Amino acid sequence: MLARHGMVRIAALADPDVSRLSQARQLAPQAAAFRDFRELVASDSLDAVVVCAPTGLHAGIAPAVLDRGLHLYLEKPIAASIEEAEPLLESRRPGRVAMVGFNYRFHPLFQSAREAIISGKLGALLAVRSVFSTWIEDLPAWKTTRVTGGGVLLDLASHHVDLIHYLFGQDVAEASTQVRSGRAEADTASLELRLQNGLLVQSFFSLSSVEEDRLEIYGEAGRLRVDRYLSVDCEVRSPEGARSRLGHIAAALNFVRRPLHLIRKMRAAGHEPSYAAALDHFIGAIRNGTPASPDLLDGYRSLLVIEAAEQSARTGMRVPVRSLRSTGAAV
Repeated sequence: MLARHGMVRIAALADPDVSRLSQARQLAPQAAAFRDFRELVASDSLDAVVVCAPTGLHAGIAPAVLDRGLHLYLEKPIAASIEEAEPLLESRRPGRVAMVGFNYRFHPLFQSAREAIISGKLGALLAVRSVFSTWIEDLPAWKTTRVTGGGVLLDLASHHVDLIHYLFGQDVAEASTQVRSGRAEADTASLELRLQNGLLVQSFFSLSSVEEDRLEIYGEAGRLRVDRYLSVDCEVRSPEGARSRLGHIAAALNFVRRPLHLIRKMRAAGHEPSYAAALDHFIGAIRNGTPASPDLLDGYRSLLVIEAAEQSARTGMRVPVRSLRSTGAAV
């Protein structure tokens, strides 16, 4: 994506893996190549750094980028733990863009869902249900153990937790979780959240099942459904429409438009158009001198929920989620 971006010049690459570094250089042959990120950060030719290293390495790389006075795009989650994330927040610099890769905020489907919620189209909200699962034939070693930043809660659930914050504008009050270890440590989880306004969220996550990513929101005036892989728009159905034959036919006809939608997805990098949209936002914020969202505090807020979820999995109890202010994080 960046190699083809008209407003970007890739000046340097870093990866300790020689084969991966070689593959990256094929996309940006003019870029300097380093085995150590410290050499890249020390380069005088950079304005910004995109960090997409394994989660367990974020705490070592991201503060070095900010301390150097560079703009930062950091993949989610921002760190493997709250303790690792706190020094990162302290490294923030005025006038430096520090954005987190919660790219779902830039997906047209989820943006439409947010507009529907804000408009009141669903009436009083009752509950939310979500599923995010995937199958990776050969999980990278770092994804197989929690100590290196693996596990489905950090990997997949953090995406939906931020999505909940984005869609409803509410912090999570408490979390209840059960996890299962199959192919990897804690590779499957069932998560229940209660937001500050009382809204209930039930979610299932797995690194060892079919490809699925969908969200359903239930309100007194109807239900909204988004399937990131199959939907071409938000499906909003009233209680009456859900019971009518015409409503079922209209839903079925939605398949007619899916082929073109799927073609557009297949042409996008990683088959996910929101990646490019998120990076466009980051680049625009740098050029225009404006803040970027989601930022490091959004990443920290998501990590606080994961912290409570993991504590719940260990204890079998519902666990309150610490607020940003209670942690002493500078808001």
